[in-house]
Amino acid sequence: MKIAETVTFGGGGLDRAEDLRRHPELLAELPVRTLLLWRGKPLVRGDALHVIDGPAMTDHGHPVLVGKIDGHALMARDVSGLAVDGVDEETGAFRDPTRQTHPDLPDGTEFAELRQLMTQLTPIEAEIGATAKGVLEWHRTHGFCANCGTATQPGKAGWMRGCAGCGRMHFPRTDPVVIMLVTRGNRVLLGRSPAWPEGFFSCLAGFMEPGETMEAAVRREVWEETGVHIGRVGYLASQPWPFPGSLMLGAHGEATSDAIEIDPEEIAEAIWLEKEELMDVFAGTHPRITPAREGAIAHFLLRNWLADRLD
Repeated sequence: MKIAETVTFGGGGLDRAEDLRRHPELLAELPVRTLLLWRGKPLVRGDALHVIDGPAMTDHGHPVLVGKIDGHALMARDVSGLAVDGVDEETGAFRDPTRQTHPDLPDGTEFAELRQLMTQLTPIEAEIGATAKGVLEWHRTHGFCANCGTATQPGKAGWMRGCAGCGRMHFPRTDPVVIMLVTRGNRVLLGRSPAWPEGFFSCLAGFMEPGETMEAAVRREVWEETGVHIGRVGYLASQPWPFPGSLMLGAHGEATSDAIEIDPEEIAEAIWLEKEELMDVFAGTHPRITPAREGAIAHFLLRNWLADRLD
């Protein structure tokens, strides 16, 4: 797919400066800029990331090197311990519109849900936001050694956690997930998770298993969830998805059957849509179905299928 890297969170060109992770003396020579995140929500001004010159909120968390930008080391810091203003029942919801503030932050800045503003960010901002959120979430959930249970400590500028108990080194993990554009002629197969709002449909998706190829995972997941059999499978595009830490592998699966028999433990509903119906979905005129979240790879794949741009 020629436009694969135009997917949100892809193609930003971030210099991840891996050499600085291994050479702290070189990192210490660079001026610092800091991106703060509260519960995974980056600090923004309007709909753009707000990066603070110099170290910030140094009594919170551990700084993680996101990359090198304009001769500066860009560090991300988790400030989830801040008692912020603006928390209500919608904070942390499926669609979180809330923004949080704190009196010690620069005027006009707020913490905002990355999924709500990802399509407003520039490609480099989106990549920075996804990287910072993903690695900080990994630190939050991997404070102890999986081998011996000892508390671990950050190293390599935040890209490793070391165990003093057994000597193991642990590195940020990314879980591969297949997400499928399943078609049969002029129709596309969509599904709705039990946790999603009524009317919200998207492409089928599922985690890959050890020892499994992407193609095998596509066929297995589609059959498990809907009973539909898949023949040819082709790779289309990938997307980092830091909610909390996945790599979405977008694939095109050509269905060889169309009878649907859902597994209610996996999916609430699955439907075939004609191309013309999907056009109504994207136009907002379909009487029942709302489109996949803009900025997500499912939205990207479906829109490009409609436009005949998969090749």
